[in-house]
Order: sequence, then C-alpha cells, then structure tokens
Amino acid sequence: MSGERSETSADGVETVSAAPAENVISVRELSKRYANGFTALDSVDLSIRRGEILALLGPNGAGKTTLIGIVCGLITPSGGDVRVGGYDIIRDYRHARAQIGLVPQELTTTAFETVWETVSFSRGLFGLPPDHRHIEEVLRSLSLWDKRKSPLMTLSGGMKRRVMIAKALSHEPEILFLDEPSAGVDVELRKGMWEVVRRLREKGVTVILTTHYIEEAEEIADRVAVIDQGRILLVDEKAALMRRLGRKRLTVDLAEAVETLPEALAAFDLSLSEDKRRITYFYGDEGSKGDSIEPLLRALLEEKLALKDLSTEQSSLEEIFVDLVRPADDSASPKGEA
Repeated sequence: MSGERSETSADGVETVSAAPAENVISVRELSKRYANGFTALDSVDLSIRRGEILALLGPNGAGKTTLIGIVCGLITPSGGDVRVGGYDIIRDYRHARAQIGLVPQELTTTAFETVWETVSFSRGLFGLPPDHRHIEEVLRSLSLWDKRKSPLMTLSGGMKRRVMIAKALSHEPEILFLDEPSAGVDVELRKGMWEVVRRLREKGVTVILTTHYIEEAEEIADRVAVIDQGRILLVDEKAALMRRLGRKRLTVDLAEAVETLPEALAAFDLSLSEDKRRITYFYGDEGSKGDSIEPLLRALLEEKLALKDLSTEQSSLEEIFVDLVRPADDSASPKGEA
C-alpha cells in the first residue's frame, strides 16, 4: 500500500500511481495557528526517509507533539502539505493513517483488559482480520509474551509503555511515531526499548521519536531534527552534526604555573585557568581556528612549556542541542503548549 498513491482527476476518475521511494513522509510549509493567536508551527519543511530512525528534539512547547498530531491526522493544519507514503493526509486520510503506528506520551490503557485483548482490539480498529501469529510475534519481540494474559492494571509503567508500542504495531504499520517513549521508564527498560527500535528499523519500519533524553537520540538515531518555537532549526545526520557543530576540547595540565600565555600562542583558541596551571583549547568545529591538536602541541614545546598531562573530549549531542536553542530561549516570550 505504501508504494502507491491515489489521484483524482477533474472528471472524478481515481488513479493509483507509485509514491517516491526515498521519502516516506514529506512535510511542506506546514503551519498551525490557534484562535488565540499562538503559532505552534511556522512554515515547517521536513522530509523523512524510509527505514530511518529520526529523533525530533526540542524544548517543551517547541511544536513536536503538534507536528506529530498533524501527520497522524489528529490535528487539523492551518496550511501546508503533508504526505505519508505519497498519500495526502487530508484527502487520503484512511490510506495515510493506515501506514502509521502512534505511541502517545500519555498512557491511555484500559485497566481491566488483558495484554492480548487490548493489542488484538487495536488491530481490529483498522479493519484487519485477526492474526494470532502476528500478535504473538509483536508480544514476543517486546518481551510481553509471558504477560499476555495479565490485566493491564497489574503491569508496571515500563510494561504498559511496551503494551502501547504493541498496540501501535498491531496493524503492521510501516511508520512508527514514539512520543517520549522512555518517559517514566527506568534505565534498564529504556535500553531494552532501544533494542526494540533497532530491530524495527532492521525490518524496514521508519521510526520517528521525540525525546527529552538526549542520550537516547545519540544512541539510536540516524538523523536528528531540532525544532524550536514552531520552526525546524536543523536537520542532519547525527554523526555529521556532531562533526560539524561538536566542539572538541583539549585540556593541558602544565608542570609549572605561568602568569600569561606566550604571544606565539595567540592564534589558538586558548584559555588559562585561575591557578595558571591548566590550558583549555577548543577546536574541531566550524567556528574554531583549527581541527587538530598537533600544531598547538608543537607550539607549546617550542615555547618550552613543560606539560604534566593532557586529555581530550568532544561535545555531546546534548551540548549541541542546548547551544542551538539557547538564543531563542533567551529572547523568546513565554510559549504556549504545543
């Protein structure tokens, strides 16, 4: 189904044609404005590739949930175009929605149903016939098979979160949205969930997740999109993003304190600690003057500065994210819910 799309001509004849294979979701100039004047999304463009894991990062109120809600057909956009597998989300709502599994942030599970009953019921909502083999495969993949006869009210928060994922996968979607999938889940279960997401990608499922855990995006995402104040600030491959924006830091401990740094070192981005015994050098990003520590080390030796120790580290994705959204946070007025 996802490889086709329908078009209706002026005389009312519907034709089915192949959808582009490279992007499974295409968002163009998408906007959402509410009656109170708040703009949740402002001309958003975003293309999501088939079979990738995309992490959508942004502070509270940035527009993440609004964007997901529109793509999933839960929120009506004010303008723009959204296509899922080639289907327009408004004109071809049923075809578009059938390709999507959604795991919302809130746990909305019926307390007295068993795990098996609630997952099977979700499949039926999409008009699909019962498929015990598929439901069993989903439950086993999420380590829920032993809990299949358990009422949901008896499960832990982490297990309930897995049931929500099982419900979203019950109708065999090709796209899975995970809105804060690790909220309220302990570290061990969180890592187990990362493995589930990786296995889904290996099966060809496209996964889009929003998260407050930056290490989650750093661990499993192929690409990262940063959204703030309703606008996409950046979309890039995770590794390329960290190479392009991630500053590296060299810390050099001196054997003896120095009052000032020699003028010959002025070409480097250096800072001297208060005790005059430690030099910090930032390098490796677009704004720095160098991408290697070798010239600095050679200059230090030429200036006869005795070195005691040195260490290097690179900025994390969290530091990059904070740097990206900080200017907007500093100047922005209070944001509405999005």
